Amino acid sequence: MSTDANTPPGPDGPDAGNHPESARVYRDNQQQVDQGVAVMGAVGDHFTVINGGRFDDAATNEIFTPRLREGPYPAHDVQERLRGFVEPPAYARCRKALDSRILVLRAGRGTGASTTAFALLAERHGAGGITGLDTSDDLSRWRPKEPRGYLLQGLAPELASGLGEVVLTGLAGLLLRANAHLVITVRAEVPLPHDTSPWQVTHHPPLAADVAAERLRTMARAGDLTEELLAEALGHLASAAFTGHLHAHPLPEEAVDVADGLRDLVTADRPVASVLTELQAGSSAAAHKALSESRHQADRISLMAAISLLDGQDRTVVEEFSAVLRPLITERAGPPPPGAPEPHGQRDLLGPALSDRLEAVGARLAPPRFGTAPLCTVQPVVFSGRHRSDALLRCLWLEYEGMNPLLWKALDETPHRPGIELAAGRAIGRALTHATGPSTLRQLKPFADSERRWRRRLVAYALGEMVEHPPLTGAVREQLGRWSRSASVPLRCTVAETCAGKYGLARPAFALKLLDTVLSRPDTETEHAGLRSAVSFALSVLVSEKAGQPLVLDRLRSWQMAGPGTQQHTMAVHIINAMSRTTFPVAGAPGHHRLRLADLLTDHFGRTVDLVVTALDDPATYEAVVAGLFLIEDDPALRQRTSFPRLLRALSGVARSHRGVLRFVLRRHRARTYPSTEGFAS
Repeated sequence: MSTDANTPPGPDGPDAGNHPESARVYRDNQQQVDQGVAVMGAVGDHFTVINGGRFDDAATNEIFTPRLREGPYPAHDVQERLRGFVEPPAYARCRKALDSRILVLRAGRGTGASTTAFALLAERHGAGGITGLDTSDDLSRWRPKEPRGYLLQGLAPELASGLGEVVLTGLAGLLLRANAHLVITVRAEVPLPHDTSPWQVTHHPPLAADVAAERLRTMARAGDLTEELLAEALGHLASAAFTGHLHAHPLPEEAVDVADGLRDLVTADRPVASVLTELQAGSSAAAHKALSESRHQADRISLMAAISLLDGQDRTVVEEFSAVLRPLITERAGPPPPGAPEPHGQRDLLGPALSDRLEAVGARLAPPRFGTAPLCTVQPVVFSGRHRSDALLRCLWLEYEGMNPLLWKALDETPHRPGIELAAGRAIGRALTHATGPSTLRQLKPFADSERRWRRRLVAYALGEMVEHPPLTGAVREQLGRWSRSASVPLRCTVAETCAGKYGLARPAFALKLLDTVLSRPDTETEHAGLRSAVSFALSVLVSEKAGQPLVLDRLRSWQMAGPGTQQHTMAVHIINAMSRTTFPVAGAPGHHRLRLADLLTDHFGRTVDLVVTALDDPATYEAVVAGLFLIEDDPALRQRTSFPRLLRALSGVARSHRGVLRFVLRRHRARTYPSTEGFAS
């Protein structure tokens, strides 16, 4: 028997018997299960789980921090971005332009404009004082609310034409009154009105050698390099071999790669030639060359594709995918031409060894490590070159006609192994950030509409990577909006899974709107369970950051007031009951942060009081909230931390107009006055 521990109970769930007021509603304790799980017969805190079919929804629940946000950036995130920052040539001009409260920073892709923007705003408002804006925000209607630094990365081209002198002058006045600043980054090719030139600065990256040197010094300050090793690395950096490489690869990210390579060179005593070879292997030119040299060998192409798509996966998983893809590539070439010579000699019954095959494509086996899911030794396969996986997959996916459908087909036919949705989803997402045309997002739909959760998680990871690229943010938002309104339950589950990751953490307000929409359609009870599980997982991710908790509390309160019978109400009941009695997410369910009612009272007192009032008025949550409040009151440390006397005063003040609150106040009074009769109190 197995179940998703975070699937909220329905009318027949384990909490149903705890609510006398709702007994009439839940009197028909019957369920029909075609596939999935059923929860039956609650007795106290124990319940029976019946597995009603295949339960093969195991998927990776790992969450990654977004780099592009719509909302406050955590201070530690900004500090990490600025570690080793080197001022670009136009930095003084940027400072001067920002004195007017607004800076429009024009830059090419990968030149470090975003890092420069963070540095400029952090100088004025500190690392914890920066807020990201939606790239589709109409700045003529936007208003600064706090004295913070605001950052809009990648202004949408359709909005750029409306960003004229009148708009910027008015916005500068509003920013001045709010003691705020705004930096807008714009792609160099996006046209802007000529009258915006006083606010514009063209960004050029700092010298790559300076970036690499500062990165090495940062490593030394962190204790990763001794002074002797730092001096040796800086000496190599000044050599003709590395200066020539940086001249050909001048972007800041490429300079960081050089610094990392030099660290490996001096700490592991590696040859200079091998480090340079690895640095060059990740270029698009090297990827083109490798694929061109292998164009007649399906084995090599399939192996390179497998390593690129399944980065960090065990050798057996890579081999399995390669074996599925190989015949598909062979079929793509068609039958041999008539009259082609037959192969002579004895057949090779073993085939080449994996080590030989890996060497032929420039890959190797990484040192073994111990995996956690499942518990076994894992030996990843990696390319001998930085970014080679991304470069090869990008070439295969975008530049060779018919290859990406074959990769999708191979993924569909390959048996699921733990972690492939994470590796493949992120790799595909990074490749699609370079794609163009209407099929960029359309090709994700078959997996997004799948009954298998790992396929939906793959799409969620891919979309999480794509929204880190500002030009795609609007398209992804529109696609998720359409899927959230779909009649297809798997599509709506994919929306929820996407909110349970980078997308949700970066845009919590919009993510909650999407979750509200996916719960708005009537579905069968079997469909409810999977959808509610996906939404529950998304909410557990959104509450993992304190910035998202107030928004979740407001949404929970609105769902609680939606009325019995709606999916929103059922979800609110599950979450409120869980965090009142124990934690949300419940034990065993995926989640980075376990939230209790006491935590919310400590961090968000006013909003939590409003939620408690609404929950006490609801028969479905009354008993759980009462139990949670008694647990807090009986624990001296929690009582002090949550300001429990203040909570009691707030509840007493509204008791006359809220029947559930009045009932709790009277019940508590009887329990404290006549403790022996508490068990009979109602």
